[in-house]
Amino acid sequence: MGHYIVRRIMIAIPVFFGITLLSFLIMNMAPGNPVDMLINPNIPKEMLELKKERLGLNDPLFVQYVKWLGGFLKGDLGYSFSSFAPVSQLIGERIGPTLLLASSSLLVGILIAVPVGVISAIHQNSKLDYIMTGLSFLGTSIPPFFLGLGLIYMMGIELKWLPTGGMKTLGGTGGISDIILHMILPVTVLGVTIAGKKVRYVRASMLDVLQQEYLRTARAKGLSEFIVTNKHALRNALIPIITVVGAEIPLLLGGSIIIEQVFQWPGIGQLTMEAILSRDYPTLMGLNLVAACIVLSTNLITDILYAAVDPRISYN
Repeated sequence: MGHYIVRRIMIAIPVFFGITLLSFLIMNMAPGNPVDMLINPNIPKEMLELKKERLGLNDPLFVQYVKWLGGFLKGDLGYSFSSFAPVSQLIGERIGPTLLLASSSLLVGILIAVPVGVISAIHQNSKLDYIMTGLSFLGTSIPPFFLGLGLIYMMGIELKWLPTGGMKTLGGTGGISDIILHMILPVTVLGVTIAGKKVRYVRASMLDVLQQEYLRTARAKGLSEFIVTNKHALRNALIPIITVVGAEIPLLLGGSIIIEQVFQWPGIGQLTMEAILSRDYPTLMGLNLVAACIVLSTNLITDILYAAVDPRISYN
């Protein structure tokens, strides 16, 4: 296992730098530059050109990338073009809320999808199966931003049960209970979206496993249906489920950008939108860096979980 992890890391390193190069090129292919956002009738063109020179925007793209890469290798991600704060500081302040929101949503989605998918597979073609499958399609079909706005209107404005945005109450103590209250609506939206997509995968995987001969043997030995289903069938059905859950994490980060905007959640999704609108290149590169690290780490962890769930898989 140790040698396999080392090999995967060695493969991930060039992929990582390739992602940074591609991101840098795509970002600079967009028309305009950050200085364009400062244009107003009172700023002379000479001042704009001087600003571009100071920011290094007049350098060739290759030189700009090499400068950024050199700073990154020294642990310096540069400074934001809009706030002039260190990019590492901006990301460090925002990544915690995003990880909290994303991990909670993923946990809620899995806790809903796995039991619902298992029950649906056990009661295949029954009314309960049709109801659960229909609800999963409904959860997948509703756009997250629309569901979020609907919950804000119903739970926050009409019933006034839950806060409609932010991570803490303004002027409040900001305790754990306050954060949990603010998390309920965005976590519900993302959790329902994840569960809606994963229920069908769990159901299909369980149906495939339930038809295997070794489960008939387990029943013939007198094992209860609960043990047969939850110990033998579910464990073997987890491998394809791990794959789709691992693939969900990058999509979850992308989806959190919209949800963080809807609920004004102070995470990297909101920071990403601010950086895009202001064409803040250093901040965008730092955010792409974080996203690349998360995706590559997720792929490695998914492979390790394969071996943990199925002893037949060995990476030696």
